[in-house]
Amino acid sequence: MTPLLTEPLRVPPAPARPAPRPAPRPSRPPRTRRRRRDLAWFALLAGPNIALLLVFVYAPMLQSVYYSTLQWNLGSPVARQIGLGNYIEWFTASSTPRVVTTTVVFGVVTVGGAMALGLGTALLLNQGLRGSAVARTIVFAPYVLSGFAVGVLWLFIFDPRYGAMNALLRSIGVDGPQWYTEPPWPMVMIVVVYLWRNLGYVALIYLAGLQAIPQDVKDAAALDGAGTLRTLRSVILPLLGPTTFFLFITLLLSSLQAFDVIQAMTQGGPLSSTTTVMYQVYLESFVNGRAGYASAIATVLFVVLIAITAVQMRFVEKKVHY
Repeated sequence: MTPLLTEPLRVPPAPARPAPRPAPRPSRPPRTRRRRRDLAWFALLAGPNIALLLVFVYAPMLQSVYYSTLQWNLGSPVARQIGLGNYIEWFTASSTPRVVTTTVVFGVVTVGGAMALGLGTALLLNQGLRGSAVARTIVFAPYVLSGFAVGVLWLFIFDPRYGAMNALLRSIGVDGPQWYTEPPWPMVMIVVVYLWRNLGYVALIYLAGLQAIPQDVKDAAALDGAGTLRTLRSVILPLLGPTTFFLFITLLLSSLQAFDVIQAMTQGGPLSSTTTVMYQVYLESFVNGRAGYASAIATVLFVVLIAITAVQMRFVEKKVHY
């Protein structure tokens, strides 16, 4: 008979389990690293330009908006807060409708004329004739010249007594007008000069657009029996839509801010017949010394430019063929 055990059985301890290893950190996706690298390059390359824009464009613009609420003469240490008084004065002034009309007429004629003449010049330069490279240089040269210097040069051309323009008119039996003093000839004079100066810029941009049109598209139109005018209207002009849209925006903004040619040739006269909104800003600030009033006019012009650009980007761009 087996004797009973009086001591409890001793169970050997279970072997210790090793401590769980920490889960490996998920590696950063390559797309995230690439995005951070792109942002770093963007900050490095565009950061200085953005800083310059903030300091020299947007900060003065905001400061001008603040000045527009002040009754302040340029150079005076005293300014008085008047709220919207400057804006009310400008919108109710008797000279405002004439200035706005002059600005609109100048903008429509210069933008439309420059685009039509530039397109015609680009079509001629695109023919590949001999001397076309020299012709491109000659056409584009006025655009890189100083606007003030161009205005002074054309003052001699339009001189009523000794200018080349009236001499040319007399040679065909026509008495030239008094370009400086008889409206609307001062406006005609600055429009001609502005068109002459911007013709090369428009022609060069249109020429680049024409050379980007595939030749097989024009060949297909010719095989379908389309003539030169039909090809221009139905093929070339639609394909030039992005170029036309770009030129329309840049030329319109440039014409509404035109100053140097007007300052050199007419100084806004005679009798304010060539005073645009931009030139009125100059007159009110640096001639009359009304800095607060001039800032209000500049703010109105800025809002109009932003509104025109927004409308073009919202509605006109939809009709552009890309």
